[in-house]
Amino acid sequence: MGYRVAVVGATGNVGREMLNVLAERQFPLDEVAALASSRSTGDVIDFGDSGEELKVKNLEHFDFTGWDIALFAAGSEVSKLYAPKAAEAGCTVIDNSSLYRMDPDVPLIVPEVNSEAIAGYRKKNIIANPNCSTAQLVVALKPLHDAAKIRRVVVATYQSVSGAGKQGMDELFNQSRNIFVGDANEPQYFTKQIAFNVIPHIDAFLDDGSTKEEWKMVVETKKILDPSIKLTATCVRVPVFVGHSEAVNIEFENEISAVEARKILREAPGVMVVDKREDGGYVTPVEAVGDYATYVSRIREDPTVENGLSLWVVSDNLRKGAALNAVQIAELLGRKHLQKAA
Repeated sequence: MGYRVAVVGATGNVGREMLNVLAERQFPLDEVAALASSRSTGDVIDFGDSGEELKVKNLEHFDFTGWDIALFAAGSEVSKLYAPKAAEAGCTVIDNSSLYRMDPDVPLIVPEVNSEAIAGYRKKNIIANPNCSTAQLVVALKPLHDAAKIRRVVVATYQSVSGAGKQGMDELFNQSRNIFVGDANEPQYFTKQIAFNVIPHIDAFLDDGSTKEEWKMVVETKKILDPSIKLTATCVRVPVFVGHSEAVNIEFENEISAVEARKILREAPGVMVVDKREDGGYVTPVEAVGDYATYVSRIREDPTVENGLSLWVVSDNLRKGAALNAVQIAELLGRKHLQKAA
């Protein structure tokens, strides 16, 4: 016996990817519903590569009673309005927006890192999915933290435009084309030109000079992994369509070598080590697209601090950073708590 699963925001980048991942991983389904706004009602979208199609239903009129799990991928405003309704109807919500991440009554879950925390979902019947840049970071940090205890992390991100949604992807495509043909090229969505450029600004600025994206990485890492870890981030948007990269510098309490770290990471769940000290012996975003793994490369010791390491971390942000992590949470929920499938 399977589950009845609703995907909210099914016509967006992450929503479509959620449907793909559900199909690829053969999640035990009795029924799946694709939900979106009235603008998309009646549209037909693919469910995986099987040829099966789903007709999009209007979220506004949808009754969540009798549905087991709702995967939300439609932003904070939609989650604020509809997630509590779904939860109250007995449908467990897994929310990809930032709305509930820091709510003390809502677990923030990366299954490879803090699966035991999922038990707290019963307080509100809601589980939060972390920020895309945080998710891949903590997958790489967790096994190293267990081995040598992390004191401090300095991370610079190289985040693809798909993290900003379809508008971001369209802007990169249009600007790139306009530059080649000599057309006008004023930014519409991003604050500055994104094509052939980098922008050290994601989300709103805060009073201390950091951005909200950088703040998210700090507080979410503390909630998921360890509140004692000190972290500073610089989040940068780069002209890449899909795939986030991170240059990570870690200071540990205990001694750990690059050789030890490489061995630990090779055995860690969700991690794939590609670390050859030669031309091309590392992973870039292009190679990570469509994959489930968080890739770690360029593992080396940092001689400027005691017990320091540097890493290069890459992942498909639409997958591990969003859709895959949400489906993994649903799988964990089914195994440990709902226990409905045979």
